[in-house]
Amino acid sequence: MDTATLEKQTTPQSATEALRVTDLTHHYPKRRGENAPQADRPALKNLSFTVNTGEIFGILGPNGGGKTTLFKIIATLLRPTEGTVTVSGHDAIKDPRLVRQHLGVVFQSPSLDLKLTASENLMHHGHLYGITGKDLQDRQAHALDRVGLTDRAHDFVETFSGGMRRRVEIAKAMLHQPRVLLLDEPDTGLDPSARRDLWQHLKTLRNDFGVTVLMTTHLMEEAQKCDRLAIVNKGQLVALDTPDNLKSHIGGDVITIHTTHPSELVTQIAEQFKMQPDSDELKVREDHILVEHPDGPAMVAQLGALFGKEIQRITVGRPTLEDVFVHMTGDTLSDAS
Repeated sequence: MDTATLEKQTTPQSATEALRVTDLTHHYPKRRGENAPQADRPALKNLSFTVNTGEIFGILGPNGGGKTTLFKIIATLLRPTEGTVTVSGHDAIKDPRLVRQHLGVVFQSPSLDLKLTASENLMHHGHLYGITGKDLQDRQAHALDRVGLTDRAHDFVETFSGGMRRRVEIAKAMLHQPRVLLLDEPDTGLDPSARRDLWQHLKTLRNDFGVTVLMTTHLMEEAQKCDRLAIVNKGQLVALDTPDNLKSHIGGDVITIHTTHPSELVTQIAEQFKMQPDSDELKVREDHILVEHPDGPAMVAQLGALFGKEIQRITVGRPTLEDVFVHMTGDTLSDAS
C-alpha cells in the first residue's frame, strides 16, 4: 500500500495540522557483544505522517516495533538521528521547550503520588510549570472537571480505581492547557469498564474542547476506536487510514483453518483452488491457515467438503485490524514483537 497516497486521500486539504512527522529516523548504538556488522540498531526508518487538529490518532504496532522510540521523540525526550517533528507548528528538535507548552504527555507508567489527593497531585504538577496562586487553583479545578472528577478532587488517589487514576493522569497532562495530548499505551492494565470510561473522556476532550489526541497502542480493539490509524512495524509506516478503510483493503472475508499439519494442507488448498501459497489470499501462520475470499461462507463449505478430515476447526468473519496487520506485514502482532 502506498502510505503517502493514503495520507493524501484521508487528510483534508483545509485541515489544520496539529503534528507533523517528516522522514524520522533513529538508530540506537549497538549493544556490547552484538556481532551484527552495522554500527547501530535502527528503531525508526524514514517515518512520515501528519495528525489533524481535533482527531484521535492511533499508532498501532507490536512491542519493539518503534512506538516507544517515536513517543519519546515527539515528547522531546529523545533526539532523533534524522528527520523533524513539529507540534502546533513548532520544531520539537530545535525548540523543545516551546513544544512542551503545547503538548500534554501521559506515560504508560503511573506518575501519581498515591498519598496525595487528586487536587494536590495537580497542584504540585502545576508548580513545575510555574503556575501558582488563583490561576493554578482555577486550572486544577477546570482540569478535574474535564475528566469528571470534581466530586473526588479531595480524595486520596490511593482510593481510586485504575480508570480513575488514569483520568487524574490526563487531568495533570491537561493542566497547562496544551493543544495536543500524547498518550503511551493508555489502556494497558485497565479492565474493560475502565477502558470504556477512559475513551468516553478522550472523546469529550476531542469533541468539547478541540484537543488533539495521539496515542500508541498494541491493542486492536482500542485502535479500532481511533479516527485514523498508522500501522508501524519494524520502525516503518506500513499503512495509514481510518480503521474501516484499512479493513476494506482485504478482499472479502477472512477464513481461519486450524489443523495439525498446516504446511501440508495449505499446499492441497493451493492446488485445488489455484491459489499461490504465502500470498495475500492464502498463508500459513503458526498452527493455522488464513484464507481471504470474497464469499467466506461458500468457501468454508467447499473446504469442509474437500478437507474435512484434516480440519480441526474452521471459522469465517469480516476482516479485523489483526488481519490488516498480517496482510500488510506478513506477521501477527505477537510474531513481530
